[in-house]
Parts: sequence; structure tokens; C-alpha cells
Amino acid sequence: MRLVRLRAPGGLENLKLVEEDHPKPRPGELLVRIRASSLNFHDLLVVLGKIPCADGRIPMSDGAGEVIAVGDDVDEFKVADTVVSTFWPYWLGGEMTPATKRDIPGDSVDGYAREYVCMPAHACTKAPAGYTHVEAATLTCAAVTAWRGLVVCGRVKPGDTVLILGTGGVSLFALQ
Repeated sequence: MRLVRLRAPGGLENLKLVEEDHPKPRPGELLVRIRASSLNFHDLLVVLGKIPCADGRIPMSDGAGEVIAVGDDVDEFKVADTVVSTFWPYWLGGEMTPATKRDIPGDSVDGYAREYVCMPAHACTKAPAGYTHVEAATLTCAAVTAWRGLVVCGRVKPGDTVLILGTGGVSLFALQ
């Protein structure tokens, strides 16, 4: 399979397209064929070396695709499901803690700039019905950031007026 690896110390010239063996899911994992990935400012900072990462890291924090195989002990997904990655795969609910903020794809662990990925089942969720892979891939970082800023932190309610500054992904999702 084809994938992109980032060589230290970072920089666009250090992105390398390589071929590696096709992964196989272990118990508790899914094998997902990545159909789309969205580029966020966070990804740019990683690639430019502004957010340090291990040599050879696979970049990109957001991905969407189809389940190709399901490892043992996985009941919530089946082959052909459309899934989208999560930015914090260990934040399964409740308040965030340092432990739930670990393993950020494309940053502290390998991300989605690849054709196939084996991922823990808890590291993704089913994509919304009717969304294309491209649309679903934009939800992980930008859409959830906008939602959290408006609903959780801002406590915006129907009828409230909100000023949105900017035209990036987070601003466009906030506008919607």
C-alpha cells in the first residue's frame, strides 16, 4: 500500500511517498480503506516541524473510509460500514483528562495519509448517513472544534447571535 511518511525535522520537502505491506487487523481493531482525509492547520504545523513528532510519522489527523475487515472482539462495526476517525481516540465520554488526550493521529501516533489503516474500534465512529467520504473526513477536527466552541464552551442557544471571524474550516462549520 502507499502512504506518506514525514522525515525529521519536518518540512514539505521531507514528506516521502513510500510503499509498505498491507496491515491486518488484530483483536479489537478494524482495517479501514481510507477514501478521504482533510488537511487542517494542525496537520500543517506537524509537517512543518512546529509540532514535533517522531521521525517517519504518517501525517494527517482526519480520515474517513470503509471497513474492509473486522478483528475479533469487535461488535459495533461490520465490513462495508463507512467510518470517520476521531481526533482523541481515548476520549470516550465525560471530562477530558491527560490520559484521554494521548495518541493524536498524525501527531503522537501515525495518522491517515495512507491507503489502509488498522485502528482500534474506539478510534473511529460511523459516518453520518448520506455523507460522502470527503464530507465525513472534515468532521474530526474542524466540525467538532466548532461545535465544542459554540455549544459546550459558548453555551449558544437557538436565537442567539454569534459573530464568526474567519473563513477557515472551523469558521465555516460554525456558520452552519
